[in-house]
Amino acid sequence: MANFEWVFNALGLRGWCDSSASGGVAAPPSMADLMAKANGGAPETTIWDTPFPSMDVLNDACSAFPQSRAVSQGLEHGFLEIKGVLSMVLDPITQPLSWALESALWLFEHTPWWIMIPLLALIALKVSRSWSLGGFVAGAFVALAFIDYYSYTMQTLAIIMVCTVICVLFGVPIGIAMARSDRCQNAMTPVLDMLQTLPPFVYLIPLIFLFSVTEPKLYGIAIILYAIVPVVRLTNLGIRLVDEEVIEAADAFGMTKRQKLFSVQIPLALPNIMAGVNQTIMMSLAMVVIASLVSAPGLGVLVLRGIRNLELGVGLLSGLGIVLLAVILDRCTKAALAHVNAAQKH
Repeated sequence: MANFEWVFNALGLRGWCDSSASGGVAAPPSMADLMAKANGGAPETTIWDTPFPSMDVLNDACSAFPQSRAVSQGLEHGFLEIKGVLSMVLDPITQPLSWALESALWLFEHTPWWIMIPLLALIALKVSRSWSLGGFVAGAFVALAFIDYYSYTMQTLAIIMVCTVICVLFGVPIGIAMARSDRCQNAMTPVLDMLQTLPPFVYLIPLIFLFSVTEPKLYGIAIILYAIVPVVRLTNLGIRLVDEEVIEAADAFGMTKRQKLFSVQIPLALPNIMAGVNQTIMMSLAMVVIASLVSAPGLGVLVLRGIRNLELGVGLLSGLGIVLLAVILDRCTKAALAHVNAAQKH
């Protein structure tokens, strides 16, 4: 296809194209070229059929012009060039995440079921003050243990707990900084937009090159990056929505910025922050399943097994386990949020 040969002729680059074609390595023919050759030559093209002048189309007109794959290869080579430096910097920083995940997994898996299940039910009862929710939590874990999914469920729960805590520890201060500085908000908004819209699988691609698949921090970082956005955004929103009259009253009492933050703004923004924590937990649970592709343990492994081996029963039961875990975590966090709202009204 030589629709754009006139471009290179007009620019006086035909000699460059011809010298490359004769002396260099010609680019492999496209599927359209092969089909046209098989059909006895390229059909005449009209202006209606003129393709967009993309890199591959221009390469068809001039073999010296780079193909689009050169862009992806250049990006890959550039990343591999700095991989060593990135690993040296990130390895010691992220190693505590591996230790935290390994410790949580060991604790949740090695604690006897007759301690863990009642303890989780009591925590749900304490948070929600609802006997029905406490009974549902106990019944759900007993049911999952009865079909031998208890260990997988505990692994998933351990990963979610660690990643959620880290998201809150980092997300809330970032949200506070955004609420107190418009410049910080303007700088962070594009980053949060990117993290929120980037497909979950894409998080795994650079991490696979940076860390070993056997290291828990590989999937831990992916989960944190994917799930941290809600708590950051809602913390920022909650603090910004605090009534200006309340802030003026705090200023009238002579409060410092630190006192206003911890005594006025954060307590009033707590419902929004708790809503962000709820969404962070849900997104962590969703990412744990995807992270099973890079050795993340838990119920996601069973989902992946059901897909790979076409085991319908395993896939459905593990999916049901994830649903039960999501309902438990959602109900507990919403119950805690309801109590926070009720306390503020009184």
